[in-house]
Formats: sequence, C-alpha cells, structure tokens
Amino acid sequence: MQHGPLRNAYLEALGIDRWVPRDAPVEVLVEPVAPRIEAAAIQAPAARAPLPPPVPLEPGIDWEPLRERVAACTACELCKTRTQTVFGVGNTRAEWLVIGEAPGAEEDRQGEPFVGRAGQLLNAMLLAIGLPRETVFIANMLKCRPPGNRDPRPEEVARCLPFLRAQIALLEPRMILVVGRIAAQNLLATDAPLARLRGRLHRFGENDTPLVVTYHPAYLLRTPSDKRKAWEDLKFARATWQRLAGPN
Repeated sequence: MQHGPLRNAYLEALGIDRWVPRDAPVEVLVEPVAPRIEAAAIQAPAARAPLPPPVPLEPGIDWEPLRERVAACTACELCKTRTQTVFGVGNTRAEWLVIGEAPGAEEDRQGEPFVGRAGQLLNAMLLAIGLPRETVFIANMLKCRPPGNRDPRPEEVARCLPFLRAQIALLEPRMILVVGRIAAQNLLATDAPLARLRGRLHRFGENDTPLVVTYHPAYLLRTPSDKRKAWEDLKFARATWQRLAGPN
C-alpha cells in the first residue's frame, strides 16, 4: 500500500485527495468491508438470450499460441477495420485481472489496452489501492476496435469471448475488476444498469472467480463527480479480495 505524499498524489488523480480523513489509519484502504449484497443473494436481472456458440479453442492453449490466434482472428467483421489486435498486457501470473470493453483509436494504433488519458487514470486508480500497472493483467472483452468506438455487437462478443475466457483460464486470477457498463453487462449476461451491478460481489466462469464492477476511466474523465463512487468500488474490491483470498 502506498503511503504519504505518493499515495496522496494518486488520490489527487482520482479527484478525492482530501476525501479520506487525515487521522484515518492507512489500513482503511484494505480493511475488510462487508459486501452490501452477498453473492448468494444476487439475482441476475433481465438476463439476455444465449449468444451463438463461439469458435472453439484448443484445450489448454498457452499464452503465445493464444496470442497468435487472436492476431490472426477473422471470426467477425471487425478484422476488416482494425489496425491490429489488442491482446492484453501485464503480468501473466497476476492475481488481479482488469477487463475493459474494447480498444479505442489509440489502443488500436499501439496494440495495448488502456493507453492515453484513460490509461493514466486507470494506473492511478490501481496505484491508489497498492497495485502498480505491471502487477496486474489488463485485457478487453473485445480484441479489435469497433469502428467509431461504437458499442460491441452481440455476435462480436460471442466470437471474442472465448479468447478472454482462455486468458482467464491461463491467468487463474483471484480477483476480476470490470470497468464500464458495456463490459459488465456482456460478461454478466444482464441488462441491469451499472448502478445495480456496482457494490456487489459477482462470480465469473467455471472457477466462480470473484468479480467487482466499477466505472470506466473514460467515463470518469467526463464525469469526475463519480470518482468518489469509483473509489468506494476500488476499496470494496481490494477488501473483498483480501477477505476471500486470505493469506498467500
């Protein structure tokens, strides 16, 4: 956990540098917090119809073959408009996986998720709970940029989700942080608004991996008044991870 001036600088990037009381102990960031709604009590509202079956991947596919499969993918129309695929970046042994929606224009050019101003804010958000960018793995739900940054279509999600599932299987994260409504709704197969998805402990995949939802950094840049809510989400995710994962 970051302390003193450095930690305050990260909180300033979130616009909440004076929100935590001065006399509060540092452990306030990691102190176990009871979830507002337990996972067992969550009902998935407005569930969507099942998507078309995805293109299968070889069982047990490793990182480099998976990266090659992503780079060569032509399973949907996005392959015709992309500059390059955006596989993901970070520590392949990380305990935290951060999932966004889809690459933007700059990500499409650089081939890396969350670059530019949104990426800088995401870095600050992670550092505020003691997680430098290089200690987590960051990926998007889609590996190709939708033209004009439009919302992903169901068939695009269906074709790309196996790649993300393969990344999750390889990584075996102990916590998933999903940023943004579109990614959250598609991964959780629901039309529930972000307000109903935040503050809850969700589970994802065959391993029932803990999953917490918060705002997308790009949204927070447009709506800084919600940065304090994002800070609550980050503290909740960190505390939930510590409570469920236990000691290493």
